[in-house]
Amino acid sequence: MKKFVVLLIASAFFFVGTITSVNAAPEKHKPQKVTNVAHRGASAYAPEHTIASYKLGDKMHGDYIEIDLQMTKDGTLIAMHDETLDRTTNGTGLVKDHTLQEIKQLDAGSWFNEKYPEYAKEEYEGLKVPTLEEVFKKLGKNKKYYIETKSPDVYPGMEEELLRIINKYKINKKTLLLQSFSPDSLLKLHSLDPTLKLVQLISYKETATITDEEIDYIKSYAVGIGPNHTYLNEVYVQKVVQNGLDIHPYTVNTKERMKTLIDWGVTGMFTNHPDILHQLKKELRKGE
Repeated sequence: MKKFVVLLIASAFFFVGTITSVNAAPEKHKPQKVTNVAHRGASAYAPEHTIASYKLGDKMHGDYIEIDLQMTKDGTLIAMHDETLDRTTNGTGLVKDHTLQEIKQLDAGSWFNEKYPEYAKEEYEGLKVPTLEEVFKKLGKNKKYYIETKSPDVYPGMEEELLRIINKYKINKKTLLLQSFSPDSLLKLHSLDPTLKLVQLISYKETATITDEEIDYIKSYAVGIGPNHTYLNEVYVQKVVQNGLDIHPYTVNTKERMKTLIDWGVTGMFTNHPDILHQLKKELRKGE
């Protein structure tokens, strides 16, 4: 009888232990490296999407330089965030309605000096809007580029032209990342060159959630996602990384928020302040 009781108790402990292990939360995934993406260059300190901003982002230890693309009336890819010229140049109207020659006459730096006098520099006055080819020529083929196709539905042939220039300048595709809010644009790039590393941008207006089906679909063509950081939570971040996708939230500009996201397990982030993220990463390494 005693032997039976002992066996019964042992069985009960084994059963409870099995239940506990099945229901235990998966181990938290912490990336070995957090990618520092200089958003539009070091755009807190220099006019966004200018060579000056890109070079400063590199100097401030950004791992990647982010480049937004628009296309001129005569089919040239230029570095600019907006579809219109108004915010970041002294021009007006849509990029698609202006030739490259017309856009090259514009001042893409003075607006920054006026808006951010604490970071104003005389050399920013009169800066020009760079073409993608000029960026590649200035920064070199081995720089890490993170390029976005902006409003690809407005610019037929944008993806083909982007790939042509990437191939022309022999940009290192092992480190190159291409992103878009448009799944169609990314799928087109994937069909043109399946070796390209793609990132699906996402914009949330409320608490971020993602289904297994969405993750599986994104994984069919992309290596990661780029959601706005505002509505993220740890459960979301862990679900993404534990399913093998990178997650690079945008645009994170305070040290406190950077630290929270790193603790949640993000694999990188976009910031206008690559120097702050670089310093935080150093501090966290020292604390390990």
